[in-house]
Amino acid sequence: MISCTGRAGFRAFMPRKGRFLPFTFAGPAKLPYVRTEFPHRMSTPHDFLPVILQVAIAAGFVGVALAAAAWLGPKRGGRRKLESFECGIEQHGNARAPFSVKYFLIAILFVLFDVEVIFMYPWAVNFKALGWFGLMEMLVFLGFVLAGFFYVIKKGALKWE
Repeated sequence: MISCTGRAGFRAFMPRKGRFLPFTFAGPAKLPYVRTEFPHRMSTPHDFLPVILQVAIAAGFVGVALAAAAWLGPKRGGRRKLESFECGIEQHGNARAPFSVKYFLIAILFVLFDVEVIFMYPWAVNFKALGWFGLMEMLVFLGFVLAGFFYVIKKGALKWE
């Protein structure tokens, strides 16, 4: 075995040339064993200099842009400017008028069931690796989700009146 050091700083131990052929007639190809070892070195402040420099440039740009807008921008005030703007439409009535809680209930239920469905994606990605145990766990999870869904339907939370 010979040792090679790559650009990333890890060692790859590979057999000498000609020891294993990539294609053989006796069976599947035998690929060389590769072991990666990353050297343990402490990070220094010098390693973080590019990140610190980028954050400083971004913060400096934001500060300069805000200061330029405040210094160069128009400074006209008045009653008309202090009124609230509603997309060019004149205001009618009080903005704090009560309306049905049904909107909030539907939105919260949508977010709740949407987040529960998102939990199915990792299971779908690892479906074969989880095997029967993972399938049973997902069936229990779907049972709870469907029980909650049927409870919401039975209570009439999704009826729009």
